[in-house]
Amino acid sequence: MTMFGQLRRRSFMKNLVLIGGGHSHAIALRLLGLHPLPNVDLTLITDVLDTPYSGMLPGYIGGFYAFSECHIQLRHLARFAQAGLVLDRAIGLDLPNKQVICQEHAPIAFDWLSIDIGSTPAMAAIPGAVEYAIPAKPVPQFLAAWHHLVGSLPFDSENFGDRPLRLGIVGGGAGGVELALTMQTRLRQLFKVGGLSPALVEIHLFHRQFNLMTGYPTSVGKCFHQLLMQRGIHLHLGETVRQIAVISESESISDRDAQALEKIIYCESGLTEICDDIFWVTHAIAPTWLQASGLATDERGFILVNDTLQSISHPDIFATGDVATAIHHPRPKAGVFAVRQGKPLFENLRSISSGQSLRAFHPQKRHLALIGTGEARAIAAWGRYWFGPSSWLWFWKDWIDRRFMAQFHKL
Repeated sequence: MTMFGQLRRRSFMKNLVLIGGGHSHAIALRLLGLHPLPNVDLTLITDVLDTPYSGMLPGYIGGFYAFSECHIQLRHLARFAQAGLVLDRAIGLDLPNKQVICQEHAPIAFDWLSIDIGSTPAMAAIPGAVEYAIPAKPVPQFLAAWHHLVGSLPFDSENFGDRPLRLGIVGGGAGGVELALTMQTRLRQLFKVGGLSPALVEIHLFHRQFNLMTGYPTSVGKCFHQLLMQRGIHLHLGETVRQIAVISESESISDRDAQALEKIIYCESGLTEICDDIFWVTHAIAPTWLQASGLATDERGFILVNDTLQSISHPDIFATGDVATAIHHPRPKAGVFAVRQGKPLFENLRSISSGQSLRAFHPQKRHLALIGTGEARAIAAWGRYWFGPSSWLWFWKDWIDRRFMAQFHKL
């Protein structure tokens, strides 16, 4: 092709930019690789190269999966989709000029934009939480903290001492409960291998409500309540965390504490607990730059979208996954809904790029939840019905999750 022909072709090209490598975008990128959009330049902006699949993360924490089994390689996926890859963090939007503002790179122009960057736990309102607690999201930072914790522990009786490892988990929803169970399972396994008593793993779960698993049937919460008690996890229900602080080295109660400062959890009731590490798994909020950019958002900063997954204020912008709130069909911030949005997102991106009408997406009202207990067993919940815990439910969950990941591993 001559230079004139190349320039003429470029003048007809449109720019489709995807921010984030969440579940919806991973599915859309795969479909874009299978069915490329004519006359469209595709770009993926992401600050990570390996995006985790949320359904398998508790199993990874529990030692059931390898890293590669539960992560999607975005470099490989972008190459398959013939997308340009920008390894950077989006920090804003210039909506009048239709540009994405990045932390390191020059602004990136778009004709159509899709955002799938997830959410983070709300921590800023609690003094000390941002400084001393570990948020469950973004997942790469959480996993780095988990790996550091596991890697820094001397798993032998000679060096460990007789004081328990004390972990605090703030948040008694499905994420916090599953995290408590899988962390305990993995740490007990490692302690046993090192000749240490499993009783040296001490986990405290804090939840501001008196019932666990908000959003699930009460019977499911009671089932997990009983399971947590049986496993020796300390439950602090009806407790609102008001502050997190650290004990100075001079106040530490053992030599090992002086090497890694202990944290203190203060609750509104007056309860205090000392923990070596604290993990934060409460309700989520969106990155502040979305609302600051001028997009229509809800009270927590999530992008308001219509049934076609378009921003209600900027129809050239799409949003899916945790970062989006559907105005007509609000649903919990759960990975299952992000997965279901992947194909409709691709279809509407294809339609808008070709000038065709977009199709509405209506998420299911109920979804099957398979929640691991950390010991190769799971509980199934569907609406107000539930069953388990059972090993065959875990095998079923494992089969579903591996089948989902296989579509990316086989590219």
